[in-house]
Amino acid sequence: MADLITKLEMLIALAQEQHFGRAAESLGITQPTLSAGLKQLEAHLGVKLVQRGSRFGGLTPEGQRALVTARRMVGDARRLRDEMRAKRDGLTGRLRLAVIPTALTWAARLATQVNRAQPGIGFDIRSAPSQSVLQMLENLEIDAGITYLDNEPLGRVMSVSLYREDYRLVCHRDHPLAGHARVTWADLARQKLCLLTPDMQNRRIINRHFMEAGAAPTAMIDSNSTVVLAATVATGGWVTILPTDMAEFLVEGRALTSVAIADRARAHEIGLITEHQEPHTPVLQCLLREAAALARPSV
Repeated sequence: MADLITKLEMLIALAQEQHFGRAAESLGITQPTLSAGLKQLEAHLGVKLVQRGSRFGGLTPEGQRALVTARRMVGDARRLRDEMRAKRDGLTGRLRLAVIPTALTWAARLATQVNRAQPGIGFDIRSAPSQSVLQMLENLEIDAGITYLDNEPLGRVMSVSLYREDYRLVCHRDHPLAGHARVTWADLARQKLCLLTPDMQNRRIINRHFMEAGAAPTAMIDSNSTVVLAATVATGGWVTILPTDMAEFLVEGRALTSVAIADRARAHEIGLITEHQEPHTPVLQCLLREAAALARPSV
């Protein structure tokens, strides 16, 4: 059984990487070992799973169907392993968490709270666009994610709402807008903007706000890093738009300030998602429990 799970992991890695060399590297094995393992899996199942040529040509229809089962079986095997480890050693292990960039402060808060409750649980946290968070969860690359709950189809996941995202202008303290109690989206459209990249859901939401205000400004600097945005604003003259929690974190201790944006639009819900399956492993149960405890009440 263990040998079959190993070969199913090879199929998942190949489907994820779309390249024999990268898939082998991700598993810490050689490319010949990967190829041999996949051929053995094909022989075991009696069907061709992979289109081969001078390079990876995709999965066959049978390979695509096998991939669905592979993900389920590998996921079940990992859960069983984690449950047995928890019974033997208590709650230990590392949770892999993918987080939209604007929610990284919440990810840090959640990780430290979980570790405080269970010191044997560590975290690997990475930043990713919302669509990638869902894809990584489906591919078993992560155990959970923090993303938008109400702005994209999530599929079959379990979720815990954490907070609602509203927005603030971030600018240098010497900027003409720094002394305003509030600004409008129309005000911001005339400024020198640096924003998150267009593949980010946050950016698509901001673009929609501008469109509803009758504006379509061009951001002269795009980045997938909020640190880059804050550093750009700190040079003076530039402004950015970020969710309140991230804005407050980035301005603290710097020559920056944040200003409320007059906005009657519905705030978007951000939360923790994980695979929809019962029961979850004890470690994931702990994560969900601490997320619920950390959640900010909706107003």
